[in-house]
Amino acid sequence: MASKAIYGAVAAAGIAVASGAAWWYQRQPASVTGAEAAAPAARGASSGAARAPAVEAARVEVTTLVDEAQAVGSLRSRQSVVLRPEVSGRITKLNFRDGERVRRGQLLVQLDDQLPLAQVQQAQAELSIAEANHKRNQELVAQKFVSQRSLDESAANLKVAQAKLALAQATAARLRIVAPFDGIAGIRNISLGDYLKDGADIVNIEDLDAMYVDFRLPERYQTKLRRGQSALVDLDALPGRHFTAVVQAIDPLVDANGRSIGVRGCIDNRQLQLRPGMFARVTAVFGEREQARVIPEEAVVPQSGRQYVIKLVDGPDQDTRIAQRVEVKTGIRRPGRVEIVQGLQPGDMVVTAGQQRVQRDGMPVRVLDLGRAGQAGAGGETPAANAVAMGSGPAQPAPAPEAAGASRAAAALPQTLTAARVSGPNPCATVAAAGSGARRGGTVR
Repeated sequence: MASKAIYGAVAAAGIAVASGAAWWYQRQPASVTGAEAAAPAARGASSGAARAPAVEAARVEVTTLVDEAQAVGSLRSRQSVVLRPEVSGRITKLNFRDGERVRRGQLLVQLDDQLPLAQVQQAQAELSIAEANHKRNQELVAQKFVSQRSLDESAANLKVAQAKLALAQATAARLRIVAPFDGIAGIRNISLGDYLKDGADIVNIEDLDAMYVDFRLPERYQTKLRRGQSALVDLDALPGRHFTAVVQAIDPLVDANGRSIGVRGCIDNRQLQLRPGMFARVTAVFGEREQARVIPEEAVVPQSGRQYVIKLVDGPDQDTRIAQRVEVKTGIRRPGRVEIVQGLQPGDMVVTAGQQRVQRDGMPVRVLDLGRAGQAGAGGETPAANAVAMGSGPAQPAPAPEAAGASRAAAALPQTLTAARVSGPNPCATVAAAGSGARRGGTVR
């Protein structure tokens, strides 16, 4: 029993000594001199930049930005008609060939008109008799040999004879089917000697000198649409070719089902490269801003219905920046890029990754890849920035039509306006004059 008591006392004494030593060790830094305490503080100050959170940043770039919208549409002829007879009859003449150009007023189909022509001759003979009787009665009335009633009756008979002649001529004219306008005839469905019933299809006539492209845009673009604006048209049937349409008409009625607006554009097709019914991809161009400020889309932080960015300003040394939260107003968006209308200036640096590490304004941060970001922003407008801001994206071998629409609108639009050089007036010149004048001014209003 005595040995157990001794062991317990020794263990208690050991625990007490260890506890005292630990307490003394913890209190030791507080008892050092001021010179010894200043050294760790100096080392902490020199390594403060290393402890600052690291973020990725990019500079505000200035580039040309096109305000546009994509849609799909269909091509149709400026004028299109399917010829149909108003009366029944047998075909006696066919004065056109399939796919041949026809002129306005040209006789295309002649139906059997023997009976109507005989009726015309009969009406002419009756008219001659009525005219002679009326003239004779006029002379007799002047000599007072007949009453005024006889003269009135002869005048009425003359008008009846004139009406019969007009009716016979109109009936005969309905058997002549002529071209209502200049165009190209389609493929006929009839042959010489066929008997046609009234309303039967004969052939279609298409005016292809100008093509209409009909498409629809969401109702939010109604304030931007104007007559005379330009639109770039791409066709799946003609890859690699770009056509320019001029907005000619805007439907005043908004479709209640799709909440969209109908738009019609006019394309100069005097080279006859387009055909009605083609599927078209339309890029409507509302305007162009040459000094647009753009930043990466991931730099914008939405909060409470507002848009913010974290702007970086110069810090105490070269490797440190001070973070400031700035409210901005955004404009046009492109894949990976967004326009800043208000809040930033060209060359400003904003955080693109690591915003969650910035806990307060005025916090020092370190910027990763600062040299590469500085080189991209120092040159102002770089080719890569232009390609992204215009919608084509960086280093994409085969961009999608939606992504490359803005780039083609800025590059190919002026070329396509002057690409077609054919004789004769431009069929879309009425609207194109206003659109091209606004384009030469630098901005499509």
